[in-house]
Amino acid sequence: MIAAAGPANALLAFLPVRLAEGLTFLMALPRTYTSDVITDAVRQVEAARAAGRRGPISAVARELHLDRRLLQSWVTNARAHATAAAPTASSTHTGVDPVLLPDGLLHCRFCQRLMTAVFTWAGLVYDCPPPCRRPVLNAAAVASAVGLVVLRHAAHLVPALTHPKAASNAAGHADRLITRITAGSHSTDLRITWPTTRPPRTAPPGHLYLARKLTGTDPQRARTILRNILAGIDPTTTATEAVHADAAHLLAPLLHGQAAIRWADYAHRSLTHLHGPTHPHTLTAAHTHATAHRQVGHHQRAYHLLRELADHLAATAGPDAHPTLAVRATTALVLHDLGHHHAAHTLLTDTIDRHHRAHPGHPATARMTAHLNQLRHHHTTHDNSSPGAAVNPPAPVMQG
Repeated sequence: MIAAAGPANALLAFLPVRLAEGLTFLMALPRTYTSDVITDAVRQVEAARAAGRRGPISAVARELHLDRRLLQSWVTNARAHATAAAPTASSTHTGVDPVLLPDGLLHCRFCQRLMTAVFTWAGLVYDCPPPCRRPVLNAAAVASAVGLVVLRHAAHLVPALTHPKAASNAAGHADRLITRITAGSHSTDLRITWPTTRPPRTAPPGHLYLARKLTGTDPQRARTILRNILAGIDPTTTATEAVHADAAHLLAPLLHGQAAIRWADYAHRSLTHLHGPTHPHTLTAAHTHATAHRQVGHHQRAYHLLRELADHLAATAGPDAHPTLAVRATTALVLHDLGHHHAAHTLLTDTIDRHHRAHPGHPATARMTAHLNQLRHHHTTHDNSSPGAAVNPPAPVMQG
């Protein structure tokens, strides 16, 4: 039976072979691949290699139905191109920390999202998260290009201009001059967005005094006057004129959220620069700065500012002065906000005792005691701890 059916079986066996050869021939025909396809394939190979897969090129070639030798050539060319475009990339492996752009500054032109720095076989590069398939950018080349822009427009921001890597170092100061960088298809295809602020102008005489008088009676008008005084001022810099620092200090309490923090930080930093860290105006600005952070829930930052303020007040006014003890009481409340309930209770109890001895009859003692009763009530209702006896009836909440 087998012998008789030999020719038929041979024909049946022959047909699949010829079909397979035909398909192989068709697959071998030259095809044109777009740069997106090539980039994506190379990226998949690198991802497979990073994941520890065996034979990453063969595996990706099978998944994408590509010829292995073709994919190998793409990977080789991509590596050669990246190496040629980034002669300084090897410096990231020599123990020298690479200079990167400040966080949140570089965006992709194609997907409009932030680009992040990652290490690859080509060195340190900027890349986008999936599904964006843009080509990666060499981080050193981008930093150098941006650094040249900074040096061209604001060389005074950069120390050590004679350093051989001055351009790369300047990139670290880019956020003080530039609000956004949009990256195109290569490391020099960059679009710079500048701040939309006008040059600072001289404040009209008497306007700051008028704004100070209006802060309590007409805050909206005071806000308008103060914004006009600060028109063209970049709050990321440091004021060289006291009028701008004072205007920012008056404006911060009239604002909310990040705007309040931004101007409070500007005022605190500027008054420190103009008068020193222990000047009364600087200490008041430090309290405003801490309050702005506390109001938006930045309790850790508020705590450090208050601790520093209490130290300065203890050195200038004395450890038992009313301003010093008032700041210590507020620090105890921030500790409670951070979850350190026992430390907050201990600090506030000690502060009340010292305030009562140093300033007998002062109404702030009653306000501090009211806060202590509130902390005890919080433990009673939330932590199921044993209730503590109230020291005095609750008094108005302390603002200092």
